[in-house]
Amino acid sequence: MAITTTTIADLLIAALDDSQVEVQGDGGKYQVFVTAQIFVGLNRVKRQQVIYRILNEHIASGAIHAVNMTLKTPEEMNSGS
Repeated sequence: MAITTTTIADLLIAALDDSQVEVQGDGGKYQVFVTAQIFVGLNRVKRQQVIYRILNEHIASGAIHAVNMTLKTPEEMNSGS
């Protein structure tokens, strides 16, 4: 079962308050760019776990095969880190 970039973005936006989300890709391989306050104080692995929890159902079903993630806090985004 295919999943669209819009569906992935909607799932992330619904789960992450005050977030900016962009999703690119197709064919089960996606790039996810998220800026959210929830990432403050979390290392890279913990940030990825937040996203995997949201998308897990679709990863388990095979709709999503691979996800590359760029995950930043608003402060990191503003400072260009």
